[in-house]
Amino acid sequence: MRVPIRRLVVALTLCCALLVGTSPAWAMGQNATRPDPTVTMAAPTPTPTTPEEKQKFAKTRFVANAALAAGAVYQWIWKPYKEGKFKKGAKHRKVTLVKAGLAGAFAYNRLKAAVRNAKGDPTLSKAIAPVTKSVDELKQLPSKLRKGDGSAVKDINNTIDEVKKAGKSAGAEVKNKVPSTSELYQGAKS
Repeated sequence: MRVPIRRLVVALTLCCALLVGTSPAWAMGQNATRPDPTVTMAAPTPTPTTPEEKQKFAKTRFVANAALAAGAVYQWIWKPYKEGKFKKGAKHRKVTLVKAGLAGAFAYNRLKAAVRNAKGDPTLSKAIAPVTKSVDELKQLPSKLRKGDGSAVKDINNTIDEVKKAGKSAGAEVKNKVPSTSELYQGAKS
């Protein structure tokens, strides 16, 4: 009777694994119990940043979030609006409006994060304070864009410009960074 080599290798491997797994109990004696495993806790990690670095990082995060919001608004809201893609009868209007709605939700999310980041830097916090109301008013932006409300496009563009000016006055210049479509979708959900 011939047995395939694969079966022999599998059987031999399993037998070796069983022997290795039970060998400490056999070596200590058959009535002996295994020692309890010890649990070690990791020491708490120290905070790597000082208050000055936190402020520096707050400004950096502000610039990153505001740049993503500005890029999304420009790419998926302002450009299509200028090209007339929101008007009734425009080719691919529904897809454009859906993307604009996602971009609006994404921009609102990133602008709220930028405002939170600005609070970590005293200079930036003072500069961004007048803009926070405009950012809060953008909550209805996606629904306005889906309805084809043209004033919503101007409102968000003005808000982006205000955020850029506030950042520049505090030494944090914001330049557009266009997010990918998948980033846009992920950012609009959070």
